[in-house]
Amino acid sequence: MPHAKPPQAAMVPLAITEFTLSNALGFGKAATRDALRQQRSGLIPCNFLDVALNTYIGRVADLEQRPVTPRLAAFDCRNNRLAQAALQQDAFEAAVDTAKLRYGAHRVAVIIGTSTSGILSTELAFRARDPETGALPTPVHYRETHELSSSAEFVRQYLQLSGPVLAISTACSSSAKVFASAWRMLQADLCDAVVAGGVDSLCLTTLYGFSSLELVAAEPCRPADQNRGGISIGEAAGFALLERIQNAPDASLGLLGYGESVDAYHMSTPQPEGLGAALAMQRALDRAGLAAGDIDYINLHGTASRSNDSAEDHAVSRLFGRQTPCSSTKGWTGHTLGAAGITEALIGLLCIEHSLIPGSLNTRQIDPTFMSRITLEPISQPVRRVLSNSFGFGGNNASLIVGRINI
Repeated sequence: MPHAKPPQAAMVPLAITEFTLSNALGFGKAATRDALRQQRSGLIPCNFLDVALNTYIGRVADLEQRPVTPRLAAFDCRNNRLAQAALQQDAFEAAVDTAKLRYGAHRVAVIIGTSTSGILSTELAFRARDPETGALPTPVHYRETHELSSSAEFVRQYLQLSGPVLAISTACSSSAKVFASAWRMLQADLCDAVVAGGVDSLCLTTLYGFSSLELVAAEPCRPADQNRGGISIGEAAGFALLERIQNAPDASLGLLGYGESVDAYHMSTPQPEGLGAALAMQRALDRAGLAAGDIDYINLHGTASRSNDSAEDHAVSRLFGRQTPCSSTKGWTGHTLGAAGITEALIGLLCIEHSLIPGSLNTRQIDPTFMSRITLEPISQPVRRVLSNSFGFGGNNASLIVGRINI
């Protein structure tokens, strides 16, 4: 495996001064925390629109009754509704308002990861074409709903910010990579705070697309199980407010390190030995100035597809052996695609705050070929640092280390 050239010194952590997430478990941090404790999954039989697939999904309830604010009506779509619903939780807007007062609205950036953005709005528009002329219904707000920049611009306008805005779309690593971009943007002094987020919502393209690849399971997903049958697609949104550590002396949690790689082995299949995944994890450790033994818990990418889980196990066991407890939380939320990175990093923060290592929900018998330490039952113990993995199509790999800042 090629070796990453470590930086000259560990990166200075970024403070995470507030965060929020919403997914199939409910709205806000408390809903996800309680479900983790209670071993309660958010996966249900597919009941999305008229989709005729024998699979389970992680659907966020009541988005149909949550239109975006009237002043941004052109942005109204399922994806932006989900983003808005998350922003309204956990005093996140108040934290952004405080950052605006401290730095100025022009010094607060927005970086959002997504894989499909608001493509559902265009799918539904094509369903509503004029049967004689084929004309689309009017108006179709393509730029405000379907474009990959849609949610980033929506969040910027919703929060009334005027700093840099960026959308990242690298499949399932999209909203993990926002943390790396936030660190670089702050290092370049382009801003003083970053609203880093991710949002992906259910749509026809992903449901039927992953089904055509024979990657969806007919039951709730079973990560690392010897009889795992595929993924359960979900939807989610999550946001974190990142600031320089010297400007947030009261912050206790932060981004300690990040690692990125692209192995480009295959468009939809990971490199079988997990070489690119291992490189991303090693780079995250190097940037954080940590050794493998300093990580208390690994939130696996853990999609429950046969090839992905196996490749990740090779990578994790190569670096961590059987010492570090690992699990996938996709049995709770489903695979939220472009929102998976931030959802699982923020779940890592909840694990730190509440001294919890979740087991892999729905996993019954670990694949006997696996070599990493997969946990099936929850463990209550102090957690200081969490490594969170997100590996996307095309070999786009990202690993994040979040943890307590001053240990």
